Amino acid sequence: MASTSDIKNGLCIKHNNDLFKIIDFLHVKPGKGPAFVRTKIKSLTNGKVLDNTFPSGSKIDIVRVESRKYQYLYMEDDGFHFMDTKTYEQIFLDKNIVSSYKFMKEGEIVDILFDTENETPLSCDLPSSVILKIKYTEPGERGNTATNATKSAILETNAEVNVPLFINEGDEVKIDTIKGHYIERIKS
Repeated sequence: MASTSDIKNGLCIKHNNDLFKIIDFLHVKPGKGPAFVRTKIKSLTNGKVLDNTFPSGSKIDIVRVESRKYQYLYMEDDGFHFMDTKTYEQIFLDKNIVSSYKFMKEGEIVDILFDTENETPLSCDLPSSVILKIKYTEPGERGNTATNATKSAILETNAEVNVPLFINEGDEVKIDTIKGHYIERIKS
């Protein structure tokens, strides 16, 4: 058993008979009353994100997890196939376990969290940013750059993001997989 002082981003806990991953947390010490920890937790079984408050000093049940590198192979109807980069074993994961799958291209290396007690996959996370090619976008208007205007673009994974007007088809861009937005153009 651990206490709320051990809470950090990415920690997996058992709470209300479910497994959760801590996405965000904030220790709060109000002027009046006891301190508490405000958290945003994501269920590893159904993918729902909840806001939860733990009283400061309360006990939490930490789940031991192990992160392993896997390569994304291909998509099937309701999930994805991955291959372990060390043992070459293949596994199948359901769509609700994989985060930001719309930015995942074949051959991408991802981290899959496994519960060490029963070797079940809990979550699959992409790197914080990926480089993708623009498959389709409208041509930008000349001289319309003073307002930080953006336009819609379709990436090679068929995901849609907003990009600045100077981005053209065939350009490579860096995409934030957590927030799902454009970061920068990659110079080739």
